[in-house]
Amino acid sequence: MKQTSVTTNAPCWTELGTSDPAAARAFYTELFGWQADDTARPGDEDYTQMLVGGAPAAAITPRYAPQQPIAWTVCIAVADADATAVRIKESGGQIRKDPTDVFDFGRFSVAADPSGAVFILWQGRAFKGAGVFDEPGSLGWVELLTRDPSGALDFYPAVFGWSVAPSEHYPQWGLDGQDFGGLLTMDDRFPPQVGPHWLPYFAVADVDNTVGRAAALGGDVPMPATGVPGGRRIAVLRDPQGAAFGVYTAGAEG
Repeated sequence: MKQTSVTTNAPCWTELGTSDPAAARAFYTELFGWQADDTARPGDEDYTQMLVGGAPAAAITPRYAPQQPIAWTVCIAVADADATAVRIKESGGQIRKDPTDVFDFGRFSVAADPSGAVFILWQGRAFKGAGVFDEPGSLGWVELLTRDPSGALDFYPAVFGWSVAPSEHYPQWGLDGQDFGGLLTMDDRFPPQVGPHWLPYFAVADVDNTVGRAAALGGDVPMPATGVPGGRRIAVLRDPQGAAFGVYTAGAEG
């Protein structure tokens, strides 16, 4: 992610909803060197911010409903959650949870694109989002995996004003000349039960070392470390509870 601070209409945060928050905190603390802060959101002690060098990097929470999948969810900063929710519905998307205040921290809404990929709108107030980007242990890239690439390429620019760097294999999302993510078309390699989703990538100093540590900590490696055009080395991992996430070389252009 070339952005270095929270930018309106760009990814600003990511949250893990999991069946075992304590185990997840232990896994990611060992993997990324995160520090847990259970006091960051008074009144919601189940919500744990994970810090990198004292700066908020991500959050780990329990699942809020039995049907909620164990997964990371990408949050997008918006100036007005209510107005953005209207644009989402007008563009063919869904609002799964109407805009709601979270104390004085901000206002959020759970949304889905027309194919069903879920994301969160975050209208920051006291809390804007991540305090660090593209540094080891922090959010570095976001990727939409979908079986409807043409629909996604219509929907997200209409809602958020994103630019698209065209590519036959991997279009990239951007805003104000800064790319922050990509689109991967799901093909026969993806089982039918795996639905469209957003995947966060965390920057790391050494992808191969991180893959080895994740496996030693009980995680899985759906996609081993590999080099990609643009100087990046990436991998996709799964934590012991089953949540998928990516890692990539911190600071590498792509």
